[in-house]
Amino acid sequence: MSDIIKLLPDSLANQIAAGEVVQRPASAVKELLENAIDAEATFIKLIVKEAGKTFMQVIDNGKGMSETDARMSLERHATSKISKSEDLFSIRTMGFRGEALASIAAVSQMELKTRQADQELGSVIVIEASEIKKQEPAAAEKGTSITVKNLFYNVPARRNFLKSNGVEMKHIVDEFQRIALAYPEVGFSLHQNDMETYSLPPGKLSQRIVHLFGKNYKEQLVACEEQLEPLSIQGYVGKPEFAKKTRGEQFFFVNNRFIKSNYLNHAVTKAFEGLIGEGSFPFYVLFISIDPKHIDINVHPTKTEIKFDDERTAYAIVRAAVRQSLATHNITPTLDFSADINLTQKIHINRETIQDKNYSQFRNTDTRQQSNKDNWESLFDETPGRADFSGIREEESSEMTLTFGSGMNNDADVEAKPEKGKPIFQLHHRYIITQVKSGMLIVDQQAAHERILFEKYLLYLEHQSGVSQQSLFPQAVSLNPSDFSLVMEMEEEINSLGFIIEPFGKSDILIKGLPADLTSTNEKEVFEGLVDQFKKNVELSLPKKENLARSLAKRTGLKIGSRLNEEEMEVLIDQLFACKNANYAPNGRKTFHILETLTIENYFN
Repeated sequence: MSDIIKLLPDSLANQIAAGEVVQRPASAVKELLENAIDAEATFIKLIVKEAGKTFMQVIDNGKGMSETDARMSLERHATSKISKSEDLFSIRTMGFRGEALASIAAVSQMELKTRQADQELGSVIVIEASEIKKQEPAAAEKGTSITVKNLFYNVPARRNFLKSNGVEMKHIVDEFQRIALAYPEVGFSLHQNDMETYSLPPGKLSQRIVHLFGKNYKEQLVACEEQLEPLSIQGYVGKPEFAKKTRGEQFFFVNNRFIKSNYLNHAVTKAFEGLIGEGSFPFYVLFISIDPKHIDINVHPTKTEIKFDDERTAYAIVRAAVRQSLATHNITPTLDFSADINLTQKIHINRETIQDKNYSQFRNTDTRQQSNKDNWESLFDETPGRADFSGIREEESSEMTLTFGSGMNNDADVEAKPEKGKPIFQLHHRYIITQVKSGMLIVDQQAAHERILFEKYLLYLEHQSGVSQQSLFPQAVSLNPSDFSLVMEMEEEINSLGFIIEPFGKSDILIKGLPADLTSTNEKEVFEGLVDQFKKNVELSLPKKENLARSLAKRTGLKIGSRLNEEEMEVLIDQLFACKNANYAPNGRKTFHILETLTIENYFN
């Protein structure tokens, strides 16, 4: 039998390696930026077109390369960072494997131009799919410029798996922000489709945070610093009152390398315990300095996962450092023993009671109930008409559908139809309970309301029919350049929902109106919540309109703990069963459950 094992050609081996190193345009951006940092650049410029799919360029003023080094840098496992196995345990550079440039060159059309400071002429190399097309001396600025065109042009299957430009650009901005945060002493700029998105001068970490994320971050930064063995921590955490409902700006760096660590993130969350509500996420940018021999960064090709030789100690130090930082800045709550709080409250209540013989402070006034009713009815004014259940036979199947796609016309379980005139009540201000023919209907008010709002907002977006209520006093919202670009791309869809917005300055938005059926009057809070939730949903790869409808429904829907009167509960259930898909919330969570009479009887047998 003939031999069947063969050595792969270099070009094919490079393509296989590129599958791990270069997963999307952001992966190439990350590798090129890290190489520029390792070259000791003091200014780095990133230019991106079409979210990096057709063009990306990284220009730095670093050390540059000789003609021989420029050619060698395109070979696999060719690197200046390490030379022997012991070096793996003392790595302080960003790159060290020598795979990045070879992998990028294997799946793109790449041009490398470089010159060292002591040389009059530099070198230019043009390479396509690992094949050198041109190499010659050329005039060049000091440093290195690498241009990548038509990424994955020779791997169509991989190119087809790329997401929309908005999603891919978000990943690029994420990588850019991480590198820019890790090296505040280096100047950076980002140009997207010939427009400058970021211009970051060299400076301190606090200045870099404000330049990246916006002026409103200036007032929430709390310095965090702790020098201990075997590691030290420094950076900033956000004040608890600025915590967001989405996991946004949270950064860990180990020896200036960005890492992802749920374990250390849990340490920070525990430090904020009791200071922020459940489901809220604090801001933090924390740098851990540790001897490289105590960590292993050679775990994953992306180098965002590392291992500590003593994770428990790292966890304890991070938690203690953040907690100490919050306490030092008088953010953690303190007890005041100078007054008897309970006694003060008793006196206050007794005086009020004496003055009000009718005990009206403990009553639900008609005014409040009427206000709730008016608000609730206005919330559903323009929702499509309710479903008519009158012609449905009792013996029809009660089997629930298992799909929850927004485009499916799936009627809810007919047995779930509440019986008119039967008692209805709220349980723990979270569930609505009433009687149905087969037993007891339990409705999750939050999930149900999100489904109602989602279908209404989706209708607005499809027909551009959102009604606006103009604000008497327009509010300005400061956004970071990335979010500003995102909002401008979606301006038409946002207006379709009923918002009235316009650019105001370099990266600010002026909100002149809100959707007419929103009960909240805090334009800034609603709009920022919409943008935050939209970014969180980007990973789900939803169509833009569906993402917007989901995001606004999530941020404006009823929350757990909302108190409803009987009429409000009835309206909510009616509107739920008027939906195309009443069974599930947009995120797939069930909106209701039927506890059958037979099941209840079995509890007592």
